[in-house]
Amino acid sequence: MTTPSRDRILAAAAAVLSKKGYAATRLTDIADVAELRAPAVYYYFPSREALVAEVMITGQHWVRRHVEEALDALPHDVTALDRICAAIDAHLRVELELSDFATAVTRNAGQLPPDVRDAVANESAEYHALWRHLFADGRADGSVRVDIDASSARMLIIGALNWAPEWWSGTKEPIAALIKTAQTLVRAGLAARKEGELDA
Repeated sequence: MTTPSRDRILAAAAAVLSKKGYAATRLTDIADVAELRAPAVYYYFPSREALVAEVMITGQHWVRRHVEEALDALPHDVTALDRICAAIDAHLRVELELSDFATAVTRNAGQLPPDVRDAVANESAEYHALWRHLFADGRADGSVRVDIDASSARMLIIGALNWAPEWWSGTKEPIAALIKTAQTLVRAGLAARKEGELDA
């Protein structure tokens, strides 16, 4: 069931979660932001955990869809490493500029109780599958080095991207500079080495 009030509650929950985190988020806070009475939340969601789970699922879907759309817009002849850098751009923009839902996901994924974590597992798995394909394509087209563990590299990159909302405020460094720095670091670390080239 989709109604203006339900959508308002979801948006309010995303905003509160993105600022306060899971542990400090209360239904009364969400109701205040939604400009509704607290009991109205229970009309649409049976519990705080059910509301948080839906926010997290929605946010994870936002991130994946935004990254997929950015990748689909690229020319077909770009390397997989270029696609990884485009995914970095899209991920950071959606979580830092475009969506409280996405920020709620990245700020709270590690705080969730097991039942809520299980509820969002499928959507999260699809996003990680997207990144696994990017790395596999990079090894196949020769743009990504083969002498590192792809799984560890993938988790390190996604973890770093997800941590950005915890420290980046945009007041000292514009998002374009942040994205360029992230892409430069990842490109330098993942780019396949030419014959005879040694790591610095």
